[in-house]
Amino acid sequence: MIENIRLSFQGIWAHKMRSFLTMLGIIIGIASIIAIVSTIKGTSEQIKENLVGSGTNVVKVELYQGEWVYRSGSGSGGNSLKAFDMDLKKDIVELKEVTAVTAFRVGSLYSGITYNDNTINDATIVGVDEDYFSVMGYSVKYGRLFTESDRKKHNKFVILDAVSADTLFAGEKDIIDKTVIINNDAYVVIGVVMQQDSFSPKVESIADWYTYYGTDISGKIFVIDTIWPMLFGYDEPYNVAVTPRQTEDMTRAGKKTADILNDYIGANKSGMNNMGEDSGEENMSSTLKYRSEDLLEKAKALQEVSASTSQQLIWIASISLIVGGIGVMNIMLVSVTERTREIGLKKALGARKSVILGQFLTEAAVLTSLGGLIGVGAGIGLAYIIADVAKTPVAISGAAIAVSVIFSMVIGIVFGLIPSIKAANLNPIDALRYE
Repeated sequence: MIENIRLSFQGIWAHKMRSFLTMLGIIIGIASIIAIVSTIKGTSEQIKENLVGSGTNVVKVELYQGEWVYRSGSGSGGNSLKAFDMDLKKDIVELKEVTAVTAFRVGSLYSGITYNDNTINDATIVGVDEDYFSVMGYSVKYGRLFTESDRKKHNKFVILDAVSADTLFAGEKDIIDKTVIINNDAYVVIGVVMQQDSFSPKVESIADWYTYYGTDISGKIFVIDTIWPMLFGYDEPYNVAVTPRQTEDMTRAGKKTADILNDYIGANKSGMNNMGEDSGEENMSSTLKYRSEDLLEKAKALQEVSASTSQQLIWIASISLIVGGIGVMNIMLVSVTERTREIGLKKALGARKSVILGQFLTEAAVLTSLGGLIGVGAGIGLAYIIADVAKTPVAISGAAIAVSVIFSMVIGIVFGLIPSIKAANLNPIDALRYE
């Protein structure tokens, strides 16, 4: 075998240009497959990152009224819910899929948030507990966070994100302890927060922009959850966010959290409303129920579409491998013809059919394997070029590289079989007479 491999490299080196042109189909096919698989894999990871997030992987469990997320002013159904018991957080954090949990409220104020002549319209107000900022991945830019003492004293303090701070204070740096007016009431700014991670979704359309950024166009203003009634006049149901132990636990963590909350408010009782009374079918559409967002499943669905496209492209690229295999067969037939006297001499000296067959099969396999290795290198380079030009991520697939090299070797064996059999079956006398 070693001798056959050595002879194969000698033959390839003796006819460098012919060998390269023979390998070209294999190189193009393998390079195309590696580039496609790596680009699609990178895109799939970006899809997952865009939907799931980077670093925090938080799952939100929100209260729905029918098919819509319940928000302040959207209906009176929330007033019939049992008051949120903070002991529920202990039950949720004890789930094996969960590492941290926070309970919060979200509402919108369409006007009435001012500082001097600056105003925020359509602001998102978030009433938070002591765990919110750590769970949601916020860090203090300057100032401080709420304390347990602030919650117990119902202090009228606010924390701003970077967007709301810039809007209200027009780029001022020293804004701590300044007062903003919300619904004609004074609140003191004690801090500004920002997201800890640098995750930035890829936005390619206006729909993408609204999906990732549209809801926070005016920024967020955070208040202590215990002063919520001062802003909206009534208690609003809490939503919950949990941090799963790992990305793969996101779906289970969200579902189990929703089940705990629904059991608490009685939403899992068929045919019952939130007060535990018979609701009747006519009221089922307004039933309040907690649901978890399943971003991981959305990511998987988009990745499946991406993978389906990838498979189609791979089949198209595989055509060049078949063309390359035919080229190998052709050049091996030429090689058999050129070396007819050599084959005859070897058979006259006692070489068996298996030896001749093995020599030519090895030569075909070495030729295509070498083309496969060159194709892998070209494919990796092509993947990075595509990623740079198209501004998309790339993830090199080790499995695709291994399969490509093995497949190229198989092509050499399959398409080299006919020329090898032809060489092995040559009559030694006729071969020696060949001119």
